Amino acid sequence: MARQYAMLTAVITVVLGTYTTASALGKVDKPTVDGGGCPSPGLTLNGTRVVPRSGMSPDFSTLSEVKFPARLLSPSGKGSASVASSSSVDAEAPSRICKIKCVSGQWVGPLCQEVNGDGRFQPILKSCALEEVPPNLILSFKNRIIIELNTTIPHNSTIAARCQEPIGTYKLSGPPVLNCSNGIWSSPIPKCQPTTLFTNYSENSPPTILVRVPSGSAAVDQNGGLVVFPGSILHLECLYLRRHGDPEWTWTSEAETYLTGWAIGNDERNWKYRLSIYYVKQFDTGSFTCTTSRGINNTITLQVSDIHCKPVPSMDLNPHLNYRASGHRLGQTTYFNCPPGFFLKGSANITCLPSGDWSNSPPDCIMVKCPPISVDDSRLIMVEYNDTYGKRAAFKCAWGFQMSGVNSIECLADSTWSHRIPTCTEILCPPPVVPLNGLLIEDSAPGRHVVGSVVQFSCGEKHQLIGKPSMVCTENGTWSHSTPYCKARCEYPGEPPNGRIIPLKFWYVPGDKLKITCLAGYVLPLPLEASPPVCLGDGTWSHTLPECIQYTNV
Repeated sequence: MARQYAMLTAVITVVLGTYTTASALGKVDKPTVDGGGCPSPGLTLNGTRVVPRSGMSPDFSTLSEVKFPARLLSPSGKGSASVASSSSVDAEAPSRICKIKCVSGQWVGPLCQEVNGDGRFQPILKSCALEEVPPNLILSFKNRIIIELNTTIPHNSTIAARCQEPIGTYKLSGPPVLNCSNGIWSSPIPKCQPTTLFTNYSENSPPTILVRVPSGSAAVDQNGGLVVFPGSILHLECLYLRRHGDPEWTWTSEAETYLTGWAIGNDERNWKYRLSIYYVKQFDTGSFTCTTSRGINNTITLQVSDIHCKPVPSMDLNPHLNYRASGHRLGQTTYFNCPPGFFLKGSANITCLPSGDWSNSPPDCIMVKCPPISVDDSRLIMVEYNDTYGKRAAFKCAWGFQMSGVNSIECLADSTWSHRIPTCTEILCPPPVVPLNGLLIEDSAPGRHVVGSVVQFSCGEKHQLIGKPSMVCTENGTWSHSTPYCKARCEYPGEPPNGRIIPLKFWYVPGDKLKITCLAGYVLPLPLEASPPVCLGDGTWSHTLPECIQYTNV
């Protein structure tokens, strides 16, 4: 026999007791041997060969079979509502007894007992693969929707097929249930055929059946059937153009008759052929089929069931979670929301399903938090920090620096900060203007005036400083005072010999004239008395002071 492999997860104990035990994903290598008996099975676990215990010399030539417990591979679940594409060991699967048999010098198997079977050993049969799913078709396995291709379904397992909702808008062409038998499906994968709603009301398309429940509740089950709560009012509307003829409603329920006919409303009477069930009862369970004048039909299966889900226990909910429940029977919904400062993690609403379970677990309210702020710039100082909703982070700059951006940012409901983190730039004052006929003395690097820098001013000869002699660079980037200026001034010329000057000042402005008076017994020469000294615009006197001479010398 050609080389075969059995992929098993097991605690494997060989009958002779000469091999160590292990629990792993293993591979039984079964070569053939000429002559009597079979060779060592050649067990490999996780790629490592299983070797005999020290001092033991296994002999399989006299053995007819080797038994071991094992868990078989099965599709792995991905979440609570789907089946993933890979296969793995099903940890919840019960352990079963398997064996390999020595037949004509070669190992045959593995053979395993069925769970809850009669103890007989059966070959491990092949799984079925789902390599392609037609459009608009929904497949489910063990009440979980299969969402990925290349999913493997174990032997003797069943999958359910239905078309996507809204129910009645596609017709399932093929069986709603498929069984896997040793790698072969019981039927080809069915397809979903578009109905008149999607084909511009073509006569060659199955009619669309719309479901309306004006009172009560209903839901679609995993097999694509409609489950209705007792006492509900139900309208089944067959969409078909009236000019093509009258459709016909048929049913398998126990009821003898139902109200059927074209809709009354002007906007519906030419394309909706309706079947109405008022106050649905248990005997209304059955299949309802609309057949067009061309003999093409579509069917909805109706199940009347008094289904209630367990009430949502308020004590188990997050204390911040607000909810509003329309009820907990079939098709009714509970709605959730969170107060400001929290975001909803999970579904905002859950619906009571035909299985008696809620469509999802109740959600949770998670406190809104904004991303942490890390200040790496030594020039930027964070003076306040709270990263929860509505709170803020506040900043200031070190002395001598100014802020670019806002000085506080707020944590918003979407977990983001309202603004970018600000930055700090050095404050510099503009270069001061050197006054005309003046000098500038700086105490820092020339041309660079940071906060606290001091500059001083002085004037050249024959000029007086008007304004502050120094100014400081302030934190708002301006100088503490206006720039002074140098104004021409004439210096005090002194007293003339034997005389006095009027007015007497330290400085004289251009245009000032001096009046000279002589002491008793002294007079000015006549020409000079008529033209006194005048302070000129360059800070000089028009002429020197005259001398007072004795009048006896005149």
